[in-house]
Amino acid sequence: MPFFLDNLLTFGRLLRRAGIDVQSGRVLHVVDALQHVDLSNRDEVHAACRALLVHRHEQLALFDRAFAEFWRERSEEETQRPGTSREPRSSAAAVEEIVLLDEAPTSNDGRDVVPPPERGIKTWSDRGGLADKDFAAFTAEELAEARTALSRLEWNPGMRRTRRWVRGRGTRVDLRRAIAESLRTGGEVVRLPRRVRRIRARPLVLLCDVSGSMEQYSRVLLHFAYALMSRHHRVEAFLFSTRLTRITTQLRQHSPERAIAAVSRSVHDWSGGTRIGDAIKEFHGHWARRALSGGAVVLLISDGWDRGDPAELRKQIARLQRRCHRLIWLNPLIGTNDYAPLTRGLQAALPFVDDFLPSRTLTNLADLASHLNTLS
Repeated sequence: MPFFLDNLLTFGRLLRRAGIDVQSGRVLHVVDALQHVDLSNRDEVHAACRALLVHRHEQLALFDRAFAEFWRERSEEETQRPGTSREPRSSAAAVEEIVLLDEAPTSNDGRDVVPPPERGIKTWSDRGGLADKDFAAFTAEELAEARTALSRLEWNPGMRRTRRWVRGRGTRVDLRRAIAESLRTGGEVVRLPRRVRRIRARPLVLLCDVSGSMEQYSRVLLHFAYALMSRHHRVEAFLFSTRLTRITTQLRQHSPERAIAAVSRSVHDWSGGTRIGDAIKEFHGHWARRALSGGAVVLLISDGWDRGDPAELRKQIARLQRRCHRLIWLNPLIGTNDYAPLTRGLQAALPFVDDFLPSRTLTNLADLASHLNTLS
């Protein structure tokens, strides 16, 4: 089911690029609906997705073509191999072969057309084997390719209901608007307008360790921060080593090279010691009220090699977890040989971390994007 969910999220992005407006909430409805259908039955999956994702009659044919292209069935030779099934291509291997649409081309009669695979943009699994290569081993050319791949990921940390009410088809009656409209009919209320809670995307907060032990990963993580900033409007970014530095303004540059250069000039403790607890304490004292408002999702990137007091780190991490919607710790050492989170700092902090995930390859960051897109 996790692989099927990842494919479903990718399919939603393909539909949006093809011109079908697919909202994140609708994808969640599809996830719920597919729990009640037979996933091995292609027609049932097609009918459920079509009913929930298509809103206009003229988009039905476009959806059918996109579905047929994306969920294409395995070949006769592949299905006859031992251990394979006749389900649509919903495995991790199939994800690497998916072709995403850069934009929906138009035929002579004005209809949208799904392009053939050779005209699409392939995922980065085809980019010279970079998908599972450790960031620490990237060359300058590979870093440029990784930056392009990161820029194509979609980061959606979930939606939340605000306290503000807006017009909509809800259950609440908008009395103020009903009274205002009644003035046109001599004080008689002809209809009862409705209202709903306003929905907004959750903000993202990035806390990135740039101490000496993280030096070989820092350059890629800065591009990761820039990709987050360019694809999501509500992002606050901070770097820390021996002290905390806000880099949100610097990352707002139009060019990634200018943004990275501006960050380099602003941070004066590169490759220093690591005091995660003190940095988070400073974040609480100066930035937390502003950055964590609206149910933020916090991404803390660090290898966990901390020189500070483990008790202080435990206290500040617990406080951070209480104040945010979800706390995700990204560690570039997860997946390396013989790694285990045995440092005193990590042992103190992990009980208060919602997700402890790797961040050493492009595949790890793609999985993170998929994970964020499933948050509510």
